[in-house]
Order: sequence, then structure tokens, then C-alpha cells
Amino acid sequence: MALYAVGDLQGCLAPLERLLEQVRFDPAADHLWLVGDLVNRGPDSLGCLRRVRALGDAATTVLGNHDLHLLATAEGVRPPGGKDTLRPVLDAPDAADLLDWLARRPLQHSDASSGWTLVHAGLPPAWDPDTAQTEARRVEADLRDPARRQALFEVMYGDEPTLWSPDLDGYDRSRYTINAFTRMRYITADGALEFAGNGPPEEAPSGLTPWFQVPGRAAAGHPIVFGHWAALGHRVGPDWLALDSGCVWGNRMTLARLDNTDGDPARVTTWQTPCPT
Repeated sequence: MALYAVGDLQGCLAPLERLLEQVRFDPAADHLWLVGDLVNRGPDSLGCLRRVRALGDAATTVLGNHDLHLLATAEGVRPPGGKDTLRPVLDAPDAADLLDWLARRPLQHSDASSGWTLVHAGLPPAWDPDTAQTEARRVEADLRDPARRQALFEVMYGDEPTLWSPDLDGYDRSRYTINAFTRMRYITADGALEFAGNGPPEEAPSGLTPWFQVPGRAAAGHPIVFGHWAALGHRVGPDWLALDSGCVWGNRMTLARLDNTDGDPARVTTWQTPCPT
């Protein structure tokens, strides 16, 4: 069995199909990880949701910020934005089933056999893998309960709190967790999440460090595959693999094979395909 991971789809179904064909992906034998952001900005968010859901147990996707935005929009918490391409999903005859399926996806997924952890944006430096899993499961329980889901979305938007503390509670704790898993890129010198910067690390504003380069981060040594950061692109670190190569912006989509690496990102084999502008 091969284990593959692919970068952000954001409604770009055709490039995904080309990559799966290129590696001769067999859903009866292989497994596909998706780093989240299945939807929005691209031409076929509805097709992406249907395709990934149809893969059943052969696919694992985590939630990204655009996926959560779709769910919040469907709940009536936020109207679609001017650049959103979510209307075909919201108007689809199978919208209720697709949205319920999406709301039941995890924020974090770890695989003991391969050694890899899958997230959308990353793990904050203060979290070790056990803490990340605990915080993910707590928020996921709210997302999967229709009676609590809308209340969570009502308070989801916002940047505060930016500093982790085990003393955080209620929706402050939930908002920090969601922001860490789905929006994080840079960390300030005092360990806070910083959302203003989204360019590549070479152009980082003074005082900001990419989350995966923070000295002494608690999850160091545990290989993480993530997306979210198109300006970072496809890059390989000592214990991390970035796969968002900006497909929706007319660049490329990246697929990686993880199962034969022993958790070493340097041993990852990748495939790329051009994406339409």
C-alpha cells in the first residue's frame, strides 16, 4: 500500500486527477492524505468535495481555513465573500450530506505506521504531539455536533488569543486551536501567533519566525506534512514537508509519497502538475 499526500486543492479538481493518474492511485490498495482547503477560489469546489468523499476510507483530509469558512457560511454565520466560489456547493442537491461529511473531518491526523502527522497549517511551537491531538479532538467534538457547531462558528472569527496557555478555556481556547491548526504561519519573539505576514520566510518581517523554525518547539523530531502557505511553496525541512505549491494561483499542485520514508522528509518522492490560471 502506498501513502500519498497532496497539497491544497482549493477547488482545483483536474490537477488532482492528473496526479492520481500519474501515480496510478488505486483506492483499493493506496491511501491519500489531503492537507485541507478542499474548497474555494478555484473552479470546482463541488467536484473536489464529491471526489474526496467518494474515496471513502482511501482518503483522509484535515480541515483548512477555507473548509471551515464554507461550513460557517452554510450555517449563515458569514455571507460568501467577493472572491469565494462556494455557491455551487451551497446550492447543490447533495449539499447537506457533503457539508455534514466535511464537518466530521479532523483537524489533525497522525499515523503510527508511517510516523507522519497531517495538519493544514502546522503545530504551534508550544504543543507537543499529544497536546495537539487533545486540543484537536476537543474542537472536533463541537464541529460534529450540529447543536454546538453554529455556536462555535459564531465566535470562530478573530485573531485573539494569540498566546497559548493551558489555562485558556471556552471559546478562547477553541479559537486559538482553530487558528493554530488552520491559519498559522509566523510566530513572534514571545511565542504568539502572528497573522499579518504571509510571504515567504526570506521576506519575513523583523521579529517573525516561521512556526517550524522556532528553536525548541515541542514537536521537533515528529515529521509533519502541511499546506496552507502558498508563498512558502513546496519545501522540505528536517522534520516537515510543505505541500501548498499555489495551484489555485496558477502555479502547480504537488503530490508526495510518504510511506517509504521512515519519517524522513528528505526521502520523499514528489510529483507536480501545472494548474490553470
